Amino acid sequence: MFEMTENRIARLYNYACHEDEAELCGLELRVLFGEKPEAGVVAQYRQNENDSDRPAISVSRSPFLKRRMDAAFRSATLEGLAGPLGGWDLQGQTFKVYYTVGDERHSYEEKRAIERQAGGYLLGKADMHAPMLKFGVAKYRGEWLFGPCEDNDGTWLSHQAKPQNYSTALPVRAARALVNIAIGPSPHDRTFIDPCCGMGTVLIEALSMGVRAEGIEINPLAARGARVNLEHFGYSGNAVVKGDMTEVSKQYDAAVLDMPYNLCSVLPSEEQYAMLMSLRRMAARAVVVTTEDIQLRLMETGFVSSIARC
Repeated sequence: MFEMTENRIARLYNYACHEDEAELCGLELRVLFGEKPEAGVVAQYRQNENDSDRPAISVSRSPFLKRRMDAAFRSATLEGLAGPLGGWDLQGQTFKVYYTVGDERHSYEEKRAIERQAGGYLLGKADMHAPMLKFGVAKYRGEWLFGPCEDNDGTWLSHQAKPQNYSTALPVRAARALVNIAIGPSPHDRTFIDPCCGMGTVLIEALSMGVRAEGIEINPLAARGARVNLEHFGYSGNAVVKGDMTEVSKQYDAAVLDMPYNLCSVLPSEEQYAMLMSLRRMAARAVVVTTEDIQLRLMETGFVSSIARC
Protein backbone atom coordinates (compact mmCIF):
# COMPACT_ATOMS: atom_id res chain seq x y z
CA MET A 1 0.00 0.00 0.00
CA PHE A 2 2.98 2.32 0.54
CA GLU A 3 6.13 3.02 -1.44
CA MET A 4 8.61 5.87 -1.82
CA THR A 5 7.96 8.12 -4.83
CA GLU A 6 10.28 6.93 -7.62
CA ASN A 7 9.85 7.90 -11.29
CA ARG A 8 6.58 9.52 -10.28
CA ILE A 9 5.51 12.83 -8.78
CA ALA A 10 8.46 14.63 -7.23
CA ARG A 11 6.81 17.87 -6.09
CA LEU A 12 3.55 19.75 -6.04
CA TYR A 13 3.34 23.54 -6.31
CA ASN A 14 0.24 25.54 -5.43
CA TYR A 15 -0.31 28.88 -7.15
CA ALA A 16 -2.90 31.64 -7.30
CA CYS A 17 -3.39 34.82 -9.31
CA HIS A 18 -5.94 37.52 -10.00
CA GLU A 19 -7.87 37.07 -13.23
CA ASP A 20 -6.14 40.15 -14.64
CA GLU A 21 -2.79 38.38 -14.21
CA ALA A 22 -3.88 34.98 -15.53
CA GLU A 23 -1.99 35.19 -18.85
CA LEU A 24 1.20 36.47 -17.24
CA CYS A 25 0.98 33.80 -14.54
CA GLY A 26 0.36 31.06 -17.11
CA LEU A 27 3.33 32.15 -19.22
CA GLU A 28 5.65 32.29 -16.22
CA LEU A 29 4.64 28.84 -15.01
CA ARG A 30 5.00 27.34 -18.50
CA VAL A 31 8.55 28.70 -18.67
CA LEU A 32 9.48 27.49 -15.17
CA PHE A 33 7.91 24.03 -15.43
CA GLY A 34 7.80 23.35 -19.16
CA GLU A 35 4.08 22.65 -19.32
CA LYS A 36 0.70 24.32 -18.98
CA PRO A 37 -0.36 24.36 -15.32
CA GLU A 38 -3.58 22.87 -14.03
CA ALA A 39 -6.03 24.97 -12.02
CA GLY A 40 -4.17 25.95 -8.86
CA VAL A 41 -1.50 23.24 -8.98
CA VAL A 42 1.65 22.34 -10.91
CA ALA A 43 3.27 18.91 -10.63
CA GLN A 44 6.90 18.01 -11.27
CA TYR A 45 7.64 14.41 -12.11
CA ARG A 46 10.77 12.38 -11.48
CA GLN A 47 12.41 11.64 -14.81
CA ASN A 48 15.17 9.45 -13.41
CA GLU A 49 16.45 8.06 -10.14
CA ASN A 50 18.10 11.23 -8.86
CA ASP A 51 15.73 13.65 -10.61
CA SER A 52 18.73 15.64 -11.85
CA ASP A 53 16.94 16.92 -14.96
CA ARG A 54 14.12 18.58 -13.03
CA PRO A 55 15.62 21.00 -10.50
CA ALA A 56 13.34 22.20 -7.74
CA ILE A 57 12.01 25.73 -8.19
CA SER A 58 12.25 27.96 -5.15
CA VAL A 59 8.65 28.75 -4.22
CA SER A 60 9.61 32.32 -3.30
CA ARG A 61 10.90 33.07 -6.80
CA SER A 62 7.46 33.56 -8.27
CA PRO A 63 4.83 36.12 -7.25
CA PHE A 64 2.19 33.47 -8.01
CA LEU A 65 3.54 30.31 -6.36
CA LYS A 66 2.22 29.85 -2.83
CA ARG A 67 3.52 26.48 -1.61
CA ARG A 68 5.90 23.74 -2.64
CA MET A 69 5.53 20.22 -1.29
CA ASP A 70 8.17 17.55 -1.88
CA ALA A 71 6.43 14.19 -2.28
CA ALA A 72 8.51 11.99 0.04
CA PHE A 73 5.82 9.33 0.49
CA ARG A 74 2.73 8.21 -1.38
CA SER A 75 -0.13 5.82 -0.76
CA ALA A 76 -3.38 4.82 -2.44
CA THR A 77 -5.22 5.69 0.81
CA LEU A 78 -4.65 8.18 3.58
CA GLU A 79 -4.58 5.31 6.07
CA GLY A 80 -1.77 3.73 4.06
CA LEU A 81 0.57 6.51 5.22
CA ALA A 82 0.32 5.32 8.83
CA GLY A 83 3.09 2.72 8.64
CA PRO A 84 5.88 4.75 7.05
CA LEU A 85 5.07 7.97 8.90
CA GLY A 86 4.95 6.14 12.21
CA GLY A 87 8.47 4.87 11.61
CA TRP A 88 9.86 8.28 10.63
CA ASP A 89 12.37 9.62 13.17
CA LEU A 90 11.80 13.36 13.58
CA GLN A 91 14.71 13.56 16.03
CA GLY A 92 12.66 15.40 18.62
CA GLN A 93 11.67 18.25 16.33
CA THR A 94 8.17 19.71 16.52
CA PHE A 95 5.97 19.66 13.41
CA LYS A 96 2.80 20.85 11.73
CA VAL A 97 0.89 19.27 8.84
CA TYR A 98 -0.71 21.51 6.19
CA TYR A 99 -3.45 20.44 3.81
CA THR A 100 -2.09 21.15 0.32
CA VAL A 101 -4.20 21.62 -2.79
CA GLY A 102 -4.12 18.76 -5.30
CA ASP A 103 -6.62 17.92 -8.03
CA GLU A 104 -9.39 16.93 -5.62
CA ARG A 105 -11.21 19.57 -3.57
CA HIS A 106 -12.24 19.19 0.07
CA SER A 107 -14.37 21.26 2.43
CA TYR A 108 -12.85 23.25 5.28
CA GLU A 109 -13.84 20.57 7.79
CA GLU A 110 -12.39 17.82 5.59
CA LYS A 111 -9.10 19.69 5.22
CA ARG A 112 -8.66 20.00 8.99
CA ALA A 113 -9.60 16.33 9.48
CA ILE A 114 -7.01 15.27 6.87
CA GLU A 115 -4.34 17.32 8.63
CA ARG A 116 -5.18 15.79 12.00
CA GLN A 117 -5.24 12.26 10.62
CA ALA A 118 -1.90 12.54 8.81
CA GLY A 119 -0.31 14.37 11.74
CA GLY A 120 -1.53 11.66 14.09
CA TYR A 121 0.63 9.10 12.29
CA LEU A 122 3.83 10.97 13.13
CA LEU A 123 5.62 10.18 16.36
CA GLY A 124 6.47 13.57 17.79
CA LYS A 125 5.04 16.77 19.16
CA ALA A 126 2.79 18.92 17.02
CA ASP A 127 3.21 22.71 17.27
CA MET A 128 0.51 24.80 15.58
CA HIS A 129 2.29 28.14 15.99
CA ALA A 130 6.05 27.75 15.50
CA PRO A 131 6.81 24.24 14.21
CA MET A 132 10.38 23.25 13.47
CA LEU A 133 9.23 21.05 10.58
CA LYS A 134 6.42 21.72 8.09
CA PHE A 135 4.76 18.90 6.15
CA GLY A 136 2.16 18.91 3.42
CA VAL A 137 -0.47 16.30 2.58
CA ALA A 138 -2.34 16.29 -0.74
CA LYS A 139 -4.56 14.11 -2.91
CA TYR A 140 -3.33 14.10 -6.50
CA ARG A 141 -3.93 11.72 -9.40
CA GLY A 142 -5.65 9.22 -7.13
CA GLU A 143 -2.84 9.06 -4.57
CA TRP A 144 -2.14 10.64 -1.20
CA LEU A 145 1.20 12.45 -1.12
CA PHE A 146 3.09 13.49 2.01
CA GLY A 147 6.35 15.35 2.51
CA PRO A 148 8.15 18.52 3.58
CA CYS A 149 6.56 21.77 2.43
CA GLU A 150 7.59 25.39 2.13
CA ASP A 151 5.49 28.52 1.65
CA ASN A 152 6.42 31.63 -0.32
CA ASP A 153 8.12 33.92 2.21
CA GLY A 154 6.97 37.07 0.41
CA THR A 155 10.17 38.98 1.23
CA TRP A 156 10.11 40.43 -2.29
CA LEU A 157 6.96 42.37 -1.38
CA SER A 158 9.17 44.85 0.48
CA HIS A 159 10.46 45.98 -2.93
CA GLN A 160 7.16 47.79 -3.44
CA ALA A 161 8.39 50.46 -1.02
CA LYS A 162 11.26 51.87 -3.08
CA PRO A 163 12.62 55.27 -1.98
CA GLN A 164 12.62 56.45 -5.62
CA ASN A 165 9.87 55.56 -8.09
CA TYR A 166 8.22 56.33 -11.43
CA SER A 167 4.45 56.62 -11.72
CA THR A 168 4.69 54.47 -14.88
CA ALA A 169 7.03 51.86 -13.40
CA LEU A 170 6.07 48.20 -13.68
CA PRO A 171 4.37 46.67 -10.63
CA VAL A 172 6.76 44.54 -8.60
CA ARG A 173 4.68 41.39 -9.16
CA ALA A 174 4.85 41.83 -12.93
CA ALA A 175 8.56 42.66 -12.83
CA ARG A 176 9.35 39.52 -10.86
CA ALA A 177 7.37 37.32 -13.25
CA LEU A 178 9.08 38.90 -16.27
CA VAL A 179 12.51 38.09 -14.86
CA ASN A 180 11.47 34.46 -14.39
CA ILE A 181 10.18 34.32 -17.98
CA ALA A 182 13.45 35.75 -19.26
CA ILE A 183 15.91 33.58 -17.32
CA GLY A 184 13.97 30.31 -17.06
CA PRO A 185 14.18 27.63 -14.33
CA SER A 186 17.87 28.03 -13.35
CA PRO A 187 18.77 31.61 -12.36
CA HIS A 188 22.20 31.12 -10.81
CA ASP A 189 24.11 30.33 -13.99
CA ARG A 190 22.55 33.11 -16.06
CA THR A 191 23.63 36.66 -16.88
CA PHE A 192 20.91 39.28 -17.21
CA ILE A 193 20.57 42.84 -18.47
CA ASP A 194 17.85 45.45 -18.10
CA PRO A 195 18.92 47.88 -20.84
CA CYS A 196 16.42 50.61 -19.92
CA CYS A 197 16.28 50.00 -16.19
CA GLY A 198 14.61 53.22 -15.07
CA MET A 199 14.42 53.18 -11.28
CA GLY A 200 15.59 49.57 -11.13
CA THR A 201 12.30 47.74 -10.55
CA VAL A 202 13.15 44.75 -12.76
CA LEU A 203 16.83 44.81 -11.82
CA ILE A 204 16.07 44.53 -8.10
CA GLU A 205 13.91 41.45 -8.71
CA ALA A 206 16.67 39.79 -10.71
CA LEU A 207 19.30 40.52 -8.08
CA SER A 208 17.04 39.24 -5.30
CA MET A 209 16.93 35.84 -7.09
CA GLY A 210 20.70 35.58 -7.16
CA VAL A 211 20.98 36.40 -10.87
CA ARG A 212 24.14 38.12 -12.12
CA ALA A 213 22.26 41.19 -13.28
CA GLU A 214 23.14 44.64 -14.59
CA GLY A 215 21.15 47.68 -15.63
CA ILE A 216 21.68 50.50 -18.13
CA GLU A 217 19.85 53.81 -18.05
CA ILE A 218 20.38 56.78 -20.38
CA ASN A 219 18.59 59.27 -18.10
CA PRO A 220 21.08 60.43 -15.41
CA LEU A 221 18.34 61.24 -12.90
CA ALA A 222 16.76 57.80 -13.29
CA ALA A 223 20.16 56.08 -13.08
CA ARG A 224 20.84 57.93 -9.84
CA GLY A 225 17.42 56.93 -8.50
CA ALA A 226 18.05 53.29 -9.45
CA ARG A 227 21.31 53.27 -7.50
CA VAL A 228 19.52 54.71 -4.47
CA ASN A 229 16.89 51.97 -4.70
CA LEU A 230 19.43 49.17 -5.09
CA GLU A 231 21.47 50.34 -2.13
CA HIS A 232 18.29 50.69 -0.06
CA PHE A 233 17.69 46.96 -0.48
CA GLY A 234 21.31 46.00 0.10
CA TYR A 235 22.54 45.67 -3.50
CA SER A 236 25.47 47.49 -5.06
CA GLY A 237 24.62 50.65 -6.94
CA ASN A 238 27.44 49.71 -9.34
CA ALA A 239 25.00 47.29 -10.99
CA VAL A 240 23.52 50.35 -12.76
CA VAL A 241 25.50 52.12 -15.49
CA LYS A 242 24.48 55.39 -17.14
CA GLY A 243 24.58 54.84 -20.86
CA ASP A 244 22.84 54.17 -24.15
CA MET A 245 21.78 50.55 -24.80
CA THR A 246 22.57 50.92 -28.51
CA GLU A 247 26.26 51.31 -27.59
CA VAL A 248 26.50 48.16 -25.47
CA SER A 249 28.81 45.47 -26.89
CA LYS A 250 28.66 42.97 -23.98
CA GLN A 251 26.48 39.88 -24.37
CA TYR A 252 24.04 38.38 -21.83
CA ASP A 253 21.95 35.26 -21.52
CA ALA A 254 18.69 37.12 -21.03
CA ALA A 255 17.14 40.58 -20.95
CA VAL A 256 13.94 42.42 -20.11
CA LEU A 257 13.25 45.57 -22.11
CA ASP A 258 10.40 47.74 -20.88
CA MET A 259 9.19 50.08 -23.62
CA PRO A 260 6.26 52.03 -22.12
CA TYR A 261 7.37 55.25 -23.80
CA ASN A 262 4.23 55.91 -25.83
CA LEU A 263 2.35 56.45 -22.57
CA CYS A 264 4.07 59.80 -22.16
CA SER A 265 5.73 60.53 -25.49
CA VAL A 266 6.05 59.11 -28.99
CA LEU A 267 9.01 56.83 -29.68
CA PRO A 268 10.06 57.27 -33.32
CA SER A 269 9.97 54.09 -35.36
CA GLU A 270 13.66 54.26 -36.22
CA GLU A 271 14.61 54.58 -32.54
CA GLN A 272 12.41 51.62 -31.67
CA TYR A 273 14.08 49.57 -34.39
CA ALA A 274 17.55 50.57 -33.19
CA MET A 275 16.71 49.54 -29.62
CA LEU A 276 15.36 46.17 -30.72
CA MET A 277 18.39 45.51 -32.92
CA SER A 278 20.65 46.32 -29.97
CA LEU A 279 18.59 44.02 -27.76
CA ARG A 280 18.92 41.20 -30.30
CA ARG A 281 22.69 41.69 -30.37
CA MET A 282 23.16 41.72 -26.59
CA ALA A 283 20.80 38.89 -25.53
CA ALA A 284 19.78 35.59 -27.12
CA ARG A 285 16.56 35.54 -25.09
CA ALA A 286 14.54 38.60 -24.16
CA VAL A 287 11.20 39.76 -22.84
CA VAL A 288 9.89 42.99 -24.38
CA VAL A 289 7.16 44.93 -22.60
CA THR A 290 5.22 47.29 -24.86
CA THR A 291 1.80 48.87 -25.22
CA GLU A 292 1.65 48.23 -28.97
CA ASP A 293 1.89 45.20 -31.25
CA ILE A 294 5.51 44.95 -32.42
CA GLN A 295 5.57 41.30 -33.48
CA LEU A 296 6.56 42.10 -37.06
CA ARG A 297 9.26 44.47 -35.86
CA LEU A 298 10.65 41.76 -33.56
CA MET A 299 10.74 39.28 -36.42
CA GLU A 300 12.59 41.84 -38.56
CA THR A 301 15.33 41.99 -35.93
CA GLY A 302 15.69 38.19 -35.83
CA PHE A 303 13.70 37.27 -32.74
CA VAL A 304 11.36 34.30 -32.80
CA SER A 305 8.49 35.81 -30.83
CA SER A 306 5.98 34.42 -28.39
CA ILE A 307 3.33 36.92 -27.32
CA ALA A 308 1.33 37.13 -24.12
CA ARG A 309 -1.21 39.92 -23.79
CA CYS A 310 -1.53 40.89 -20.15
